[in-house]
Amino acid sequence: MGNLEHSPWLFRASEPPDTLPPVLLVGLTGGIGSGKSTVADLLVRRGAVVEDADAVARSVVEPGTPALAALVERFGEGVLGPDGSLDRPKLAQLAFADEQSRKDLVAITHPAINAEFLRQMQAAPADAVVVCDVPLLAESEQARGRGYPVIVVVEAPLELRLDRLEGRGVPRDDARRRMAAQANDEERRAIATHVIDNSGDLASLERQVDDLWTDLLRIKAEPAGE
Repeated sequence: MGNLEHSPWLFRASEPPDTLPPVLLVGLTGGIGSGKSTVADLLVRRGAVVEDADAVARSVVEPGTPALAALVERFGEGVLGPDGSLDRPKLAQLAFADEQSRKDLVAITHPAINAEFLRQMQAAPADAVVVCDVPLLAESEQARGRGYPVIVVVEAPLELRLDRLEGRGVPRDDARRRMAAQANDEERRAIATHVIDNSGDLASLERQVDDLWTDLLRIKAEPAGE
């Protein structure tokens, strides 16, 4: 984030200095069907504040927002649907047509996303554990650039993930295509500080999240820089 600075452990606002208490910033990621959302819910029950990157990205381009107006100015009225909301497939078609268009998209949306992330962190309780649920953390240089001191990766075997997605109505072939477009397990593990194995039952997952939460509280309690 352009207007933020972070120590090795704590994430603080630099302008103004007293508006955001120190928080432990945690990146949470995992491939589709891994159970990342379930882990996020379990962390909330233990006291974490969860920010959903997808929800943030959607909220900053809702009708009436400055970011949506800027997108329309740059890419034209054709990026709007009949109801005035953003037509995401149409925007993607235009924004990824060439490198300059992609850069313009980033220049418009990323500051708005970052500002909303900051707003939500400013609203978090003092000394909170803030978990940023970022599906494409391993794939996004901009997301990794936020400097997460802790990155939790949730993983599960391929066939189990396919079974879960099929149970949600996603055809297996479609699910495989989506997985192929994401980072693989090795790439996600390469950025991980913690790995959650979600191949077992809920009790096993709960135990792992308990251990994770204990470790997060320990890290948060450490003096910055240790």
